[in-house]
Amino acid sequence: MARFQRFALFATVAALGACAVSFQDDEGEGTTVRLGAPETSEQLRFAVARFQHETCTFCPGGDTEVDDWLRASEPLSGEALLSSGGYVGGFVKRAREFGDVELVPLTSPVGVYGGSSRSWNTKETFDHFLDIMLAELREQLPVDGVYLALHGAMAVRDVPRPEAEIARRFREVVGLGVPIAGAFDLHGNEDAEFLEHADFSFVTKRFPHYDAYMQGERAARALRLSALGEYRSTTATRKPGVITATVLQWTGQSPAMDIMERARRWEARENDAYVSVFFGYPWSDVPDVGATVQVMTNDDQALADRIADDMDDFIWRVREDFAVGGYPGPEAAARVVATAIARGETPVAVGDYSDRPGDATHILSAFEAAGIGNVLYGTITSPGTLEALDAANAQPGDAFDMEIGGFTPSGGSPRHIVGTLEYFGEGFGYDRVAAVSFGDGNVVFLTPAYEQVLYPDAFRYGDIEPDDYDVFVVKSRVHFRRGFDETGYAPTIVIVDAPEPFVGTTFLDALSYEHVNLSELYPYGTPQHRR
Repeated sequence: MARFQRFALFATVAALGACAVSFQDDEGEGTTVRLGAPETSEQLRFAVARFQHETCTFCPGGDTEVDDWLRASEPLSGEALLSSGGYVGGFVKRAREFGDVELVPLTSPVGVYGGSSRSWNTKETFDHFLDIMLAELREQLPVDGVYLALHGAMAVRDVPRPEAEIARRFREVVGLGVPIAGAFDLHGNEDAEFLEHADFSFVTKRFPHYDAYMQGERAARALRLSALGEYRSTTATRKPGVITATVLQWTGQSPAMDIMERARRWEARENDAYVSVFFGYPWSDVPDVGATVQVMTNDDQALADRIADDMDDFIWRVREDFAVGGYPGPEAAARVVATAIARGETPVAVGDYSDRPGDATHILSAFEAAGIGNVLYGTITSPGTLEALDAANAQPGDAFDMEIGGFTPSGGSPRHIVGTLEYFGEGFGYDRVAAVSFGDGNVVFLTPAYEQVLYPDAFRYGDIEPDDYDVFVVKSRVHFRRGFDETGYAPTIVIVDAPEPFVGTTFLDALSYEHVNLSELYPYGTPQHRR
């Protein structure tokens, strides 16, 4: 049954109070759903699940399997899931404050080993975890609402729109009239299909993402109002036709900042209007890359369309500054950093923005060649080096004479480092990481997989004192601004480009897309609806 049909059915019986309606689907399977507003004294039951992955389909390493999720962490269930923070944390806090909501946690996976440097999820992996959630949901029926903490940039083999498919399968279980709300990262790749099966999408408006918790809280309020029959979600979706590299999406600068402020302004002006903006995630080879606007209003289609059209037009107007940008390469960046050091404008935080595998040695080599010392490099992916150290039973204080990094096409060449092992043990959530001192007061941290360091304090291992260093080089595009820029810690911020248009750079036309037609997206072409 189409989404507008289930709303019409809901409206027909709402005046009768809570009731049950039976119908048959196209295959003759019978389903009974509860419609209408429950009595105010009735406890509402909301199912809660999370399934989040930012998938870099162009990254090396092969497809992501079930074991890759289990290696990061066992799935969470019960109170462990409800206390997992982020989107879920905000939703749970607000829902419990209402006093009339019972939460039904569904066992959920919580992370992939290697994070956003991992490639395609297999369909078997996707089905495995989703089937667990849905089986538990069936056992817990009936529920009055469903909350899905998602990401938006998951990529699954043979599933073009994974988050929409998640919503569709949940809808099949709970039936029509039960509201479904999703929470998303602004890097999501979505179109209108998610809202064909769900009622709400709540997207972070800040990058770095300070407001995931807040979006969870907003979802709780909207879901409760909808379950009580006080909100009929009426939606509008637009695709402006603009694709951007994530490094250009920092909401501390215009026009990304202006786009999100415009969304907040609409929400402030119009009661019960929710305006969600996805900037998109271009490193997933999926049909819906690029910016998306989704608007929800309370039974006001004209308003939803007016807001969506305004946001769509605004993003198109600022498209050049939003989608086009350039940064210095490693050698040019070395000159910028050397000048900042000479002026005393330290520490300098350097974002190696394009390195998704985390193994690139370009900046290290360029800074060494330029004689830049007192640098903390954190981190460089080097699993082979860590395995060799482990096999040798290495200890802090041991001499270090090995190659690090440089094992992927975008990583450059392995870098030979001669120095001293300063730390070897657990760190950054891994069983084994290492810190090696070398050269002119430098330290490099080695990890088994990509690691995006957000705060200087994350480097406090062994005797290493982050405040002693003049320069930090981190594998990050925007997130590192949390601890290095927006706190005022580093007076100089330098974003560095790769020496070639590898995966992760602003040169998206260098990617081997199979499911994306760049000629339909600015700045590589003009969308058909704008010609």
